[in-house]
Amino acid sequence: MIKHDRTPFEGGIAIRLYWLVPDEYSFETLKALLARVPAIQPPVGLGPLEGGGWYAKFSLDIHHKLAWNVVQEFGHVLNYVSVDERLPTVFMPVSPPPYMNGGPEEYLSWVVQCRDTLFTPNMAAEWLEGRLPKPVENEREWLQNV
Repeated sequence: MIKHDRTPFEGGIAIRLYWLVPDEYSFETLKALLARVPAIQPPVGLGPLEGGGWYAKFSLDIHHKLAWNVVQEFGHVLNYVSVDERLPTVFMPVSPPPYMNGGPEEYLSWVVQCRDTLFTPNMAAEWLEGRLPKPVENEREWLQNV
């Protein structure tokens, strides 16, 4: 859904567009990419954030030999690709209280969040695809950087 407003300024009116709620289509590229990344386990939860923006939530097979490589690569691209190229995304672990539920095998998840309504899930997928090992599903390519 796109919202717009008209902001008066000297000499005219500026129209600003806001992408408020991602639709199913806006997640297709990211969902397809995450399905190909080693160690990521289905299902992948995708949806809008309250107040605008979006999220993608998934689990990693913590026993997979590339699990920490995936965390490192995602953290690099989504949190701090470079000093001059910061994306409006955050990649982080999330968990319910371990003392009430259990350990990381079942209850540790990873979330990509973006509150920037102009940065779509498909744009995040493009950034990841451009910087992750190629082809992304080839585990040997992930091991080349180790």
